[in-house]
Amino acid sequence: MSRKSRFSAAQILDATATLVAADGPGAATIGAIGALLKAPSGSIYHRFASRDVLLGRLWLSKAAFFQNRFAEAFANPDEAKAGLDAALSLPRSVRADFAGARIMLLHRRDDFFSGDWPADMAAEAARLKRQVDDAMKGIARRLFGRANAEALRLAYFAILDVPFAAVHRHVAANVMPPPHVDDLIAKAYLALITPAKTSKRRSGRKKNSE
Repeated sequence: MSRKSRFSAAQILDATATLVAADGPGAATIGAIGALLKAPSGSIYHRFASRDVLLGRLWLSKAAFFQNRFAEAFANPDEAKAGLDAALSLPRSVRADFAGARIMLLHRRDDFFSGDWPADMAAEAARLKRQVDDAMKGIARRLFGRANAEALRLAYFAILDVPFAAVHRHVAANVMPPPHVDDLIAKAYLALITPAKTSKRRSGRKKNSE
């Protein structure tokens, strides 16, 4: 009978995240992970078939954390508030998982897996991409009445690009984003979205009067 591993997959992922957040994916060797956990390499391979699979799982787990919070933020029935909640979900998620933020914001997905992903991991990566695409199309329709290229450009810029830029320099400097970042994101969001929503209302009134 094989011995049960003393280390859970979550423990191994947490140790890997600590190393990657500090020094990048290259620092997360099996030896370094084992040293941090005080675990033999066999315990790691008992949970993950390879280092590539371990790093890929780490990326997927952090992506899911950030994106699930992002998608959930759109639940507000007021479309303008829903978009703002989504924009503010990034700095809030960064503070909730700072190591995860350094992993997601400072590195590319390809840094975490070389070659083709296993089928189940590729399916999860595709699901995560669809999650963002669907959420952004949905909020563009709610805000502007359409999800054409122009509406999506504005929605992506106000809800994703501005918050990313606002928190990135702090995360890169290994500093938690200060509270005023949220205020600046909110002001930028409202400055971008409000004129477009006003134009949508005017267009709607004009159609109704014709």
